[in-house]
Amino acid sequence: MRELGAEREQAGLTRRMAPEVEPVRQGPGPVPEHGRVWSPAIPNRLLARYYLPRSHTILPGNSCQLLRDGVEAYPAMLEAIQQARRYIRLETYQFISDAVGELFGQALAEAAERGVHVKVLFDAVGSWTSRRDFFEALRQRGVDIRPFKPFSLSRGLRHLVRRDHRKILVVDGEVAFTGGVNISAHWAPLGQGGGWRDDVLRIEGPAVHELERRFVATWRMAFQDRFERFRSRLHVSRRRTRTSPGKVCLSVLSSRRSIHRAYLNAIARARRSVLIAAAYFVPDRRMVAALCEAAQRGVEVSLLLNGRSDHPLLEHATRAFYEKLLGAGIRIFEWQRGVLHAKTAVVDGVWGTLGSFNLERLSLAFNHEANAVFADPRLGKALEDSFRNDCGNCREVSLAEFRQRPFWQKVLERVLYFFRKVL
Repeated sequence: MRELGAEREQAGLTRRMAPEVEPVRQGPGPVPEHGRVWSPAIPNRLLARYYLPRSHTILPGNSCQLLRDGVEAYPAMLEAIQQARRYIRLETYQFISDAVGELFGQALAEAAERGVHVKVLFDAVGSWTSRRDFFEALRQRGVDIRPFKPFSLSRGLRHLVRRDHRKILVVDGEVAFTGGVNISAHWAPLGQGGGWRDDVLRIEGPAVHELERRFVATWRMAFQDRFERFRSRLHVSRRRTRTSPGKVCLSVLSSRRSIHRAYLNAIARARRSVLIAAAYFVPDRRMVAALCEAAQRGVEVSLLLNGRSDHPLLEHATRAFYEKLLGAGIRIFEWQRGVLHAKTAVVDGVWGTLGSFNLERLSLAFNHEANAVFADPRLGKALEDSFRNDCGNCREVSLAEFRQRPFWQKVLERVLYFFRKVL
C-alpha cells in the first residue's frame, strides 16, 4: 500500500509538472540547443523532487555561480581566503608545491597569522610529489595542514586504495566552493600551467553548511579529533544569520552510491537531453543501460570525453564502450585542447551536478567523494551552454570511423575492459 501511495503521489506530481517542450534550436557548437522543457512557473523545489531520488535531502535558497577552469576558480577562491574573518576549511586531493600551491599557501598562512582558524586536509597519495618542507613551513606559520592516510603498507592495500578525492573550500560558513579543481598548476592557464578543463561551483546559502559537515566528518574520521564537531557547532552558533537571495535547490551528496543513484534517476527521467562531461569514463552496466535506454526513447544523449587523458590506460578502457554507445545513438565528443578533468552533467537544462565524482570504478567503490546536485533553469542553462561550446573544440567520433581503428587498439581495449573494475 505504501508503494502504491508513492506511485500515486509521483503521478500527481508529474501531472502538475506537465512539460512545455519547445522546438530544437541550432546552437553555436555541434550539439543543438534545446528549447525549454519545463514552464518557468514550475518551482525549483518541484523540479528537484522530480529528478532526484526521494531519499535525497533538498536545500532551497542557495545562490550559485559556475566558474570555468582555474582562470575563474582560483581568483574567486583566493579572494574568499583573503576575506576570511574566522575560519577556513580546505579539503583537496592534490595540494602541489608548485606556483599555484605557493600562491594558496601564502594566502592560507597570511590568514592564519591574522587570527583565522585554518585547517587543510590533502590526500597523501594525490600530493606525493609535493615537498615536505612546503607543508612544514605552513605549519610553522599557524596552518593546521595534515595528510589523509599517508603511505603505510602495514595497514593493508585497502588503506592505500581508499583515497580522499573531494575538493571543498569553506570560508566562515558563508561561502563554499566545490568541483573538480585541485590546488596545482595543471589548472592554471596555458603558458602558466597545464590549462586543464574543469568546473567549480561557488555557493552561498544552506548548502555551505552541508559541505562543511563533510569536511568535519572526514577530519574526525582521519584523526579521531573528538573536539572538531564541538568547534564546528561553535562556529555555526557564531555565524551571522542572513537571508540568501538565491533560488537554487541543492543537494550535497558524499555517498558514492547516492551520487551514482542521482545520475541514474535523472537520466531515467530525462525528457529532452542528457549532456555529460566525464574526465574518466569507465561506467558500470547500469549506467550504460540507462544512457542507451534514454537515447533509444528519443532523448539527446551526448558525452564529452578525453581525447588525450593524463591516464592513457583509462583512455583506452573508455573506448571499449564506444561501439555499444554509438550503436545506441549516443554522440561522443573527444576533447582536443589538453586534458579534460570536468565531472559534470546537465539534464533537460534544469538538473545538473558537478563535483569530484568520476564515472569509473575507483570513485564508485573506494574514494571519498562530494558532489553538488542542483535544480535550477538558469544554472542549468549556464552549464548546458558551457557544454555546447566545449563540443565546438572537440572531435566527434562516428561509428563507421571507430570500427576502422587499428587491430592492436581493439585488442588493448578488450584486455583493459576485462580489468575495468580495478583500473
